[in-house]
Amino acid sequence: MDLTQVTLTQMRYAVAVAETRSFRLASERCHVSQSGLSMQIQKLEDLLGAVLFDRRKKPVLPTKEGDAAIAQMRVILRETERLGQILAEEDAPSGPFRLGVIPTMSSTVLPLFLHPFVEANPRVDLVIEELKTEEIIARLHADTLEAGLAATPLAETGLVEEPLALEPLYAYLPPGDPLLRKRRLTQADLSARELWVMPEGHCFRSQVLSYCGAEEAIAPGRVKFESGSFETLIQLVDGGMGATIVPALVVRALSPEKKEAQVRPLVAPTPVREIGLVTARTDFRRRIFEALAKTIRECLAPALGREPRRSLVLDPRA
Repeated sequence: MDLTQVTLTQMRYAVAVAETRSFRLASERCHVSQSGLSMQIQKLEDLLGAVLFDRRKKPVLPTKEGDAAIAQMRVILRETERLGQILAEEDAPSGPFRLGVIPTMSSTVLPLFLHPFVEANPRVDLVIEELKTEEIIARLHADTLEAGLAATPLAETGLVEEPLALEPLYAYLPPGDPLLRKRRLTQADLSARELWVMPEGHCFRSQVLSYCGAEEAIAPGRVKFESGSFETLIQLVDGGMGATIVPALVVRALSPEKKEAQVRPLVAPTPVREIGLVTARTDFRRRIFEALAKTIRECLAPALGREPRRSLVLDPRA
């Protein structure tokens, strides 16, 4: 085994195949011919004395030896990239930064900070993907994201979290609902209502169900699993069917008439979702991570106002 002849290009090709599960897609990503990419990976396998991919399967899958080798290649490539970043680092944060954002924050949190961050950090190439929480976690572990904007705490081994703000939750009721006579609602009030919530896979669904009661404890027909859009849930309630729970930034976008007529706060301790940045890279691109956290925190503060005196942070993975 002669590792002195292994090149960074060969390792990048192998990682690309592992991520795309395809030699064709990997060659397109790497801007090289498929035959050229295949030849380099074959040479890499010869140098390592191991078969990295099972080419008989579609999609192409790494072998057991390939999984271990590619994991180490990611480390080598990341550290090489970090070396280049250190040497090129200037006063201002710079370079590419891949950010995953959960769907229930992409329409509310993202518009608040995106423009201010881009204006303040013109040398940062921000690449944003909308991903569910478990996808963000997997991508951070696979080193294909620098950070994720999600509901925290996740308590995931190997990840570091930066809490940014607490976002209170509110009840949204149909016009004429008797509960609208109350100034604040309790968990018992909500358990007596048919609730529209997010579908499986959304952490906001888990948070709502954990607050209102375990899913198993809710009578059949009490919970509907429908759209992953807050706007759709609100429209369903406006149509006179059931109720829903929405975060403060969604309430903020409603008309004053709707806020007064159909929104009610929840009793203390106020249920909140913690908005946080999550990363697996505690040192690499730290300056961009810190600049991003600072901008998001500064943009959320006026939008959310004063935090509740007593709050209950809901578990996004309950």
